[in-house]
Amino acid sequence: MTAQSIETVAIEATEATTPQHGAELIVPLNRLKASPKNARKTPHSPATIEAFAASIKVKGVLQPPVVEVERDGEGAPTGNYLVSIGEGRRQGLRLLAKRKAIKRTHPVRVIVDAENDAHEISLDENMTREAMHPADQFEAFQRLAVEKSYGPEEIGARFGVSAHVVRQRLRLGSAAPELMAAYRAGTLALDQLTAFCVSEDQDRQRQVLEQIGPHTPAYAIRRAMTEAKVRVDDRRVRFVGVEAYEAEGGGVLRDLFTEDGGGWLEDVVLLDRLVSDKLTGLAEEAREREGWKWAEVSIDYPDVSAFGRVYPVAVERSEADAAEITVLSEEYDRLVSETDAAEMLPPEVDARLEEIDKALQAFGPDFDYVAEAKAKAGVVVMLGHDGLARFERGLVRVEDVVVEPPLEDGAAEDGETGTGPDAGGDAVEAEDVGPSLSDRLVIDLTAHKTMGLRDAVQADMGAALATVVHALALQVFYPTYGVWTPLQLRLTVTGLERLAPGVGGGPAGRRVSDRCEAWGARLPERAEDLWGVVEGLPPSEQLDLMACCAGVGLYAVRDPHDRRPGALAQAETLATAVELDMTGTWTATAASYFTRVSKARVLEAVTEAVNAEEATRITGLKKGDMAEAAERLVEAKGWLPAVLRVEPPETEGGDGADAPVTEDGYSFAAE
Repeated sequence: MTAQSIETVAIEATEATTPQHGAELIVPLNRLKASPKNARKTPHSPATIEAFAASIKVKGVLQPPVVEVERDGEGAPTGNYLVSIGEGRRQGLRLLAKRKAIKRTHPVRVIVDAENDAHEISLDENMTREAMHPADQFEAFQRLAVEKSYGPEEIGARFGVSAHVVRQRLRLGSAAPELMAAYRAGTLALDQLTAFCVSEDQDRQRQVLEQIGPHTPAYAIRRAMTEAKVRVDDRRVRFVGVEAYEAEGGGVLRDLFTEDGGGWLEDVVLLDRLVSDKLTGLAEEAREREGWKWAEVSIDYPDVSAFGRVYPVAVERSEADAAEITVLSEEYDRLVSETDAAEMLPPEVDARLEEIDKALQAFGPDFDYVAEAKAKAGVVVMLGHDGLARFERGLVRVEDVVVEPPLEDGAAEDGETGTGPDAGGDAVEAEDVGPSLSDRLVIDLTAHKTMGLRDAVQADMGAALATVVHALALQVFYPTYGVWTPLQLRLTVTGLERLAPGVGGGPAGRRVSDRCEAWGARLPERAEDLWGVVEGLPPSEQLDLMACCAGVGLYAVRDPHDRRPGALAQAETLATAVELDMTGTWTATAASYFTRVSKARVLEAVTEAVNAEEATRITGLKKGDMAEAAERLVEAKGWLPAVLRVEPPETEGGDGADAPVTEDGYSFAAE
């Protein structure tokens, strides 16, 4: 019978006498209507209707809907049928008709129920059925893939689900039989099963299954399944790239059960080699391109305090170049300002901005290292915590620091001792000390001169500030150049990387480094030229430079072998005064804190950051699992251990005994 004849029979069936109970009819789709007596008032989800449509398109309507005859107000049949059971199938058919996959009059085989109450049988149909166990579904999908060679896309199209969902179910369907049996028995939850199936290695699944307890959380199982592997969000992976790793033959274990589609790299040795090779290439490229004496690589942030430093200086430009740069910069700023409100830049403006940008770049940087500095300094290329390469330029090894020795005693004319700036930091001018003066008299006279200098500096706050700033800057920016100041102010700069690896690459470490680099670019290369620069700075900039140096010299590490209770107490006072907030600098993670303290401390932290109920929930976990659970629980809570907390400053109305000194007592005349 042709489709047209079926449609004719269907129409005739609707116009015939009232069908008997249990009769099978062929009814046009547009004659099927939703029953107002349907017990299911919550509509089917779009995903469910999509699944019905996909199944019907491939296999037809496998189970005919149950209908009753629609009647008008006088009890006469209207020619339409109300679907008591099978509304989801009707919606799937309507979706196919909407997409023009079938006609609106598509013939549908239905069964008439003329005896039972439509509402009751609708309720019965929805209640007296049990959904297939997920394990059965997983294995059924796996059977389709194996026996019929269907791929994820084909299976998804036949059942109205995405190919990704099919891949997940296929992975679960290939789990070790022991896992599937435990899942069916209810001793293994679905999230635990997905954690096991992060890897297809059934032998490893069985090993981990024997090791875990019944309440082991999914993340702990996943960690056990992937130990000795590197997560794709590791900084080394972000630096090298998964594609480059795979191109070298490295294997990747994909996690099908996370939203971000994460995974693990299995060949750690290969990954580390690729990281080292890429860093080495960048270092050699920087050395050759920029002209450094040497270049090194480091996976972690190096202890740069072990090096001396040179800094870039302003590039001297001709008047013509400086004028052209000014004109181009002003034009660039003007174009940006004029088009600031536009959603899209006009093509001609966009093109002109690009031209200006290229022209400005052709002039090179405003600050650069001089050739003499590069001839004795080098660059260290390291892997930052964000997975990007970081360059520390201008580092000078101890053996490359050039310090001119003082002259021999007999080298000066007329028996005078070697003096002057080239004779070393502690030398004095030859003409000030004649050969006829005894050492004792020289000491006496210069003691008086020192007292006079103290008096004069105390009376001149500008000179006092410059002297302090000069002394601090010498020790921060010229640590290997000897003593170039009479001020007995000792500033020790202690590297923190050996105490806390990575601290220099954190938010606070980068800000400190950026400030030092900015000032280093403004200061002269030779220590003996520093005074003239510092003296010429306005007081506000002198204070800024002093703050930079003072910050670098702070040391508040609590070392049990370094007994300085007064200094540590003052550090806490200072932290309160500057309103230090460590939540933006340090975060409690398994690596940074929870694996390094006792279980009691971990539970205490979770209680403080979240609540006691969450702490109780993780009490029975092993140490490593507890640490990872704690990391997730306190994430974004701003929790800090007591040693990192800072007392808030006193509010107004206190006794004011420890109130900080205000600026009112100090005044610097503007230059």
